[in-house]
Amino acid sequence: MHADLLAPLDLAFWNIESDQHPMHLGALGVFSAHSPTAGAHAADLLAARAAAVPGLRMRIRDVWQPLGFGGAARETDPDFDPLNHVRLHAPTSDFHAVAGRLMERPLERDRPPWEAHVLPGEDGVSFAVLFKFHHALADGLRALKLAAGVMDPLDLPVRAPRSIEPPRPMLALPDVRRLPELVRGALSDVGRALDIGASVALSALGVSSSAALTSEPTSTRSIAGVDLDIDDVHRVRKAVGGTVNDVLIAVVAGALRRWLVERGDGTEGVAPRALIPVSKRRPRTVAPQGNRLSGYLIRLPVDNPDPIARLDRVRTAMVRNKDAGPNRGAGAVALLADHVPALGHRLGGPLVGQAARLWFDILVTSVPLPGVGLRLGGHPLTAVYPLAPLAPGQSLAVAISTYRNRVHYGLVADASAVPDLDVLARAVTDEVDSLIAVCDP
Repeated sequence: MHADLLAPLDLAFWNIESDQHPMHLGALGVFSAHSPTAGAHAADLLAARAAAVPGLRMRIRDVWQPLGFGGAARETDPDFDPLNHVRLHAPTSDFHAVAGRLMERPLERDRPPWEAHVLPGEDGVSFAVLFKFHHALADGLRALKLAAGVMDPLDLPVRAPRSIEPPRPMLALPDVRRLPELVRGALSDVGRALDIGASVALSALGVSSSAALTSEPTSTRSIAGVDLDIDDVHRVRKAVGGTVNDVLIAVVAGALRRWLVERGDGTEGVAPRALIPVSKRRPRTVAPQGNRLSGYLIRLPVDNPDPIARLDRVRTAMVRNKDAGPNRGAGAVALLADHVPALGHRLGGPLVGQAARLWFDILVTSVPLPGVGLRLGGHPLTAVYPLAPLAPGQSLAVAISTYRNRVHYGLVADASAVPDLDVLARAVTDEVDSLIAVCDP
């Protein structure tokens, strides 16, 4: 049976997980329905198609062989049954409420770590599908590819086949002529690791966040979705400058400020550290199973009352991070996983998870989606709310996607620490309206 050892970062995600902090990604897709039975038909299609997607048949098992001692590997599950992964639920009037409860539950670790929950709408004209993928199985791009594999086929132009280089033997010895180059590379890696470690330590100095963003960990989850018009975002970008992503991050900062003010919490001096993941995956990678992530770390200017000034500070911070590149700085701490042996990940995983609150205060991530319209059983996908996992001790995570000229914010919260997530969701919309009013009076 063929098995692929998990990459170091995948192994870290596999070992960081706990019952209170499951490490799965999620996406809540909402579809328009042609009939009240559309949800049931969608569940049947998902189960039937899942068996034909190789990545959905992959389970993760521990490895105790000498070459991978303490690690884990992906392998095909010989007993794979799609019915263990696709569930049809009772009709509901609140997709987000049901999805929040489903996000609380860890995935089964003895079978392929993914699930698809079909939620028929009580209105009979819509249904939703909540996809859950363990972060060790897939990053955002890989999860998108796996989910797309069970959607209706797309009529796309056929690309000419590309030549694929054969994989290098795992145990190949280095060419002695390249030893000086390899030594220089190793020293460079050590230097980069030290630089990242020092940046992480410095980032914790003078931290000014809010107690609302940290909490004693619980297993409760709630989610909320916000739907914006991409044209509104472009209006702000054209008026003020920067990128679309700069505007979307600044909206998070402004929404947090509004939320904290409404809660009666102070915002003076509050500038929480936001981790902005950066994909290091090359386009059209031959074998894109493993996570290839780095990140940028910025301070969200929640303390600044001026929405334009907040956007300017976000833009400046992002330019500074991009100039430094994704391989250095505190946000690149995920790259340190490559320098930890497999057994170290297994033994130190829980400690690493608990240390997340020392590294950043909130996750703000963007998930790319295809520009083409997706369908399931002929029913068009109308909205996609990406959902990120919560790190131990953190109360909020924000994921953002753009699909069919709409921007969707997926907000995930510790339900015990943030009982008013709906207030934050409204604040996102209010912040966009405020920016538009300033830019286009």
